[in-house]
Amino acid sequence: MKQPLTAVPSARLSGRARVPGDKSISHRALILGALATGHTRVAGLLEAADVMATANAVAALGAEVRRANGAVEIMGQGVGGLRAPTSALDFGNSGTGSRLMLGVVAGHDIEAEFTGDASLCRRPMGRVLMPLTAMGLRAEGERETLPLTVRGTSDLLPIVYDLPVPSAQVKSAILLAGMHAPGRTTIVEPLPARDHTERMLGHFGAELTAEDRDDGARVVTICGDAELHGADITVPGDPSSAAFMIAAALICPGSDIVVEGVLLNPTRTGFIETLCEMGANIEQLDHRLQGGEPVGDLRVTTSTLKGVRVPPERAPSMIDEYPVLACVAAYAEGETRMEGLAELKVKESDRLAATAAGLAACGVEARLEADDLIVQGRGQVKGGGHVATHMDHRIAMAFLTLGLGAREAVAVDDVSMIATSFPDFTKLMSKLGAEFR
Repeated sequence: MKQPLTAVPSARLSGRARVPGDKSISHRALILGALATGHTRVAGLLEAADVMATANAVAALGAEVRRANGAVEIMGQGVGGLRAPTSALDFGNSGTGSRLMLGVVAGHDIEAEFTGDASLCRRPMGRVLMPLTAMGLRAEGERETLPLTVRGTSDLLPIVYDLPVPSAQVKSAILLAGMHAPGRTTIVEPLPARDHTERMLGHFGAELTAEDRDDGARVVTICGDAELHGADITVPGDPSSAAFMIAAALICPGSDIVVEGVLLNPTRTGFIETLCEMGANIEQLDHRLQGGEPVGDLRVTTSTLKGVRVPPERAPSMIDEYPVLACVAAYAEGETRMEGLAELKVKESDRLAATAAGLAACGVEARLEADDLIVQGRGQVKGGGHVATHMDHRIAMAFLTLGLGAREAVAVDDVSMIATSFPDFTKLMSKLGAEFR
């Protein structure tokens, strides 16, 4: 059943808040913990629906997962040591979990059925299946969407694979499979995408290299027949979740907030970089390393913003933040052009179309030109709209955020799916002064 919610214009946000653990790192910690030998302890794991689906999947494959002493502990089975599940692996709405686990199953001589909710079962898996089938994974039938039955093998082949488009999920699936293959498996990505898998593989003891080429591409190579050892992981705050607090503080008059412990990995900071180009007052405090990842606190105050061009090469570092960036752009003066957003069409919804439609519903001038989104900012937003979320958590949160700074309240048709990534969204935003009804 749908759960509608309305964001009421808020005069001022203030205080400190800590966002939940990063979703990308949480998925990977569970997966690598299951593939390691021995005990892995994960503090700060995001216990949202998407991540819990991955936890359930690795448990169904034979890893022991339990909560203990304020953390999640995994007793891994070693690379190649997982067993066939007794029922289908249900990933709910999680594209990350399902695609990465295809890479895991590829290296095991087991059969598994992958399924998910209605939204996930519409999303494409072909770009992950293509390299994995070249390595030896077998997929039943000719389907490229879930539900899907696949058969792995203990005799995977190493490959050299040129990614057609930057994708951390495809890269990660190949790396996870490559651990099970003899020799070296190499991925060439045209632009650097999120590198959490590479960082965490090194933390667990895998042998891999990453080199940047003169043409801007990155070449990542992993040595097969890997042995991983259990490790402790502390998951930093998710920058994609922090984006909504940051955006709200920028557009609500008189705001001054601090978001604590945010992941500042360079492959994830495109949103902050873009906001600073727009004139945002964002100060990084207490910059530090945490489990191999850069982390810091962000102080954000209300800012006068201007429109900018966001180049396509920045998309991999902020792909999940474009809906909320478009909402911030509505409060800037002048045109903001976001280029090269084809990837947004194959997310939980067609986020490109959903974002443009949501802006129009709130009185914001926006248009699509092929894979580009252009927003004409007027410094303020009328609001008063009713936004269709299309079962997409980031569309829901982006337009609730937009409504906090508008002249009139903004309603979204459903917030039930926000639990997939940020269960405490309204609670933490309300703590800072936001009002919902």
